[in-house]
Order: sequence, then C-alpha cells, then structure tokens
Amino acid sequence: MALNLNPNFSEAGKRYFNAYTPADDFYEMLINTHRDLSDEQSELLNARLILLLANHVGDIGTLREALNIAREGV
Repeated sequence: MALNLNPNFSEAGKRYFNAYTPADDFYEMLINTHRDLSDEQSELLNARLILLLANHVGDIGTLREALNIAREGV
C-alpha cells in the first residue's frame, strides 16, 4: 500500500462545502484532546495515538514509508 500524501479527511455521511474543512475538524479534535493535559500526558497521548493508528494501517511497508517521511527535515 503506497502512502497517501494528499489530503484525505472525510466523515461518512457528511458533506463539506470546502475541501479543507474536514482537516480543520480533525485539527480541532486533536487540539481539544490535548487541552488541559500536562506535557507528559500529552506525550503519552501522542504515543498511544500513533500506536493505535499504526495498528489500524497495519501494512509495515506503509508504516516504514511514513516514518521515513516524518523524519525528513527533523
């Protein structure tokens, strides 16, 4: 499975009038999830989220590609 680097946010049954709106919705959810957490709790939340989403993707090749791209420029 090739890693999709294009915007790919959506919600089943929901129509958006602007292409960027679903990504904005996700960003808002992510910020709200971190709200009122300590730095340590926020780091733990990020680690748990990464592992949950990696398990959902499941394909090692795709995960390897994502890790390599994420590390570029860091």
